Amino acid sequence: MKTVSQLLQGKGGNVWSVSPESSVFDALKQMAEKNCGALLVMSGGKLLGVISERDYARKVILLGKSSHELAVSEIMSDNVVCVGLAQTVDECMALMSSNRIRHLPVLEGGRIIGVLSVGDLVKAVIEEQQQTIQQLENYIHS
Repeated sequence: MKTVSQLLQGKGGNVWSVSPESSVFDALKQMAEKNCGALLVMSGGKLLGVISERDYARKVILLGKSSHELAVSEIMSDNVVCVGLAQTVDECMALMSSNRIRHLPVLEGGRIIGVLSVGDLVKAVIEEQQQTIQQLENYIHS
């Protein structure tokens, strides 16, 4: 099973973030530009929370609020679950499932070095299953 470190080597360590004072509208615009579903909310290099499309849908649209006037800090999720480089894909999937989240910031020495999405983990599982199938087919044919 692959580790977070191996996933980040293949994916890269791009981290998209927004300040807590930014408007929700600006955060959504950045998510659209970066083609991502969530942004880390950071201030002075410190992780304060995560804002996701889900936060927007549930805390802005459904409550009839304006994304232009609302600050990111007002709707962000601040109970952020993070992982380290040594954790496995299975461990990350279990964390995402039990916490009902779709993004995991990756920390090393207290510093953000990447973010994994549920899509990254599903892709890794599929690749591993394909390798296992290929190995079994090779074994059967030999």
